[in-house]
Amino acid sequence: MEKFETLTGIAAPMPLVNIDTDMIIPKKFLKTIKRSGLGVNLFDEMRYDRQGNEIPDFVLNQPQYRDAEILVAGDNFGCGSSREHAPWALKDFGIKSVISTSFADIFYNNCFKNGILPIVLPQEAVDVLMKDAEKGSNARMTVDLEAQTVTSSDGDTFAFEIDPFKKHCLMNGLDDIGLSLEKAPAIDAFEAQASQARPWV
Repeated sequence: MEKFETLTGIAAPMPLVNIDTDMIIPKKFLKTIKRSGLGVNLFDEMRYDRQGNEIPDFVLNQPQYRDAEILVAGDNFGCGSSREHAPWALKDFGIKSVISTSFADIFYNNCFKNGILPIVLPQEAVDVLMKDAEKGSNARMTVDLEAQTVTSSDGDTFAFEIDPFKKHCLMNGLDDIGLSLEKAPAIDAFEAQASQARPWV
């Protein structure tokens, strides 16, 4: 998993509340078990009409937000069913951080396992960042995971809280497999000892 340290990028404003996982990636795209290729279907029913044409008014279809790496969203982002495809689709599109006043628990935890930083901030801070995001591609936000801050293009800085273990995993690019591999020497030593103690196994 890619390490997350500091991100400076375009932020797309999505002021909708209760954006659920079916809106993020509709159920018809859940047949795959691959993490790649889902970005094109991110927010599919909001991005495309029934003929598959882009809906110009949707934020990620607008030229200034096509390369967005940050989403500033309304309350309760990622609610609904617990599909891991939702962070897969966000990540494949290029979104590396989502800022909101709250997240659904399962979605929140799935983000960390897939290299996305979900940031919880008070409504007043999200309002400032939402307005900043509305400025388009000339306004770039900076997310500093080490310092635990988000800074707007105007220099307004907001501190956020994060679990130290989750922070460690993101900063070191460790998913569940990576965490297991960190223990490889101890696992090897245990297996060698077990082999000697029980050679018949």
